[in-house]
Amino acid sequence: MGAGHDHGAGTSNRTRLLIAFIITVGVVIAQAIGAIVTGSLALLVDTAHMLTDSAGLLMALLAAGLMQRPATSKHSWGLKRTEVLSAMAQSSLLFAVGIYALVEGVRRLFDPPEIQPTGLLIFGIIGLLANLAAMVVLTGGRNSNLNMKAAFLEVVNDALGSVGVIISAIVIALFGWYQADAVVGILIALLIVPRTIILLKASLGVLLESTPKGIDPEAVRAHIMAMEHVTAVHDLHITRISSDLPVLTAHVIVGDACFRDGHAAEMLPALQKCVAEHFELSIEHSTFQIEPESNIDEEHVHHH
Repeated sequence: MGAGHDHGAGTSNRTRLLIAFIITVGVVIAQAIGAIVTGSLALLVDTAHMLTDSAGLLMALLAAGLMQRPATSKHSWGLKRTEVLSAMAQSSLLFAVGIYALVEGVRRLFDPPEIQPTGLLIFGIIGLLANLAAMVVLTGGRNSNLNMKAAFLEVVNDALGSVGVIISAIVIALFGWYQADAVVGILIALLIVPRTIILLKASLGVLLESTPKGIDPEAVRAHIMAMEHVTAVHDLHITRISSDLPVLTAHVIVGDACFRDGHAAEMLPALQKCVAEHFELSIEHSTFQIEPESNIDEEHVHHH
């Protein structure tokens, strides 16, 4: 079936997330020690930032496991939507960190703290190398679903933070301009916030059952209407259970004769094949209710 059923990919994603989580926690510990040793407020703030991202990766790891649970009578789609909830939580955390970085950056422009650049540079390089390793680990699964995209964004965000620490350390060491730390922090925040808004919007789109990209309901309706014996289509809904699991339901009206000559039974596989293969977005979970024309007056057809 579709990508939502790829348990091998799910296991691989969990392994990637676990490795990235372990790396990130290691960086948090190293940077916390570095902040104490150097007395650097910038490094302490970046450590808090990394700690937030570690929590985000832990949420992603837990969600990746829950997504693989089989369907039950209570949860007919399993727990696949935890992917979306995790992505929302992670992007909300990143958004909060981005806003904090903007506010703190502006404050530091006017009241820059004195920072010891050598230790800042060393721990910035350690953080960057670790984050690059985590990015390499997550790269193969970053487009699997919203959960993995959010996790990858967490690590990219951390890498940018490490780059910022390195740049500010070099500028401070060469020129003694302590505002460099604030300027770099603001630039990183300006990169973080728009990406988190895009991810939040995508997550909300799934929760609000918006039509996914890659398919137009009116084009689907027109294509079905063009099929032989079809006279009307109503209650057409195209949504997603998770970012990689689109579903479609529709009532298809056909001539009464189709129920006598066997055409009605033949139409169901044709309709399912149509939405699975004809459009850019393949929908493998489709439910069609085929009805005779004589029954249309009894149906509630208000949901066009």
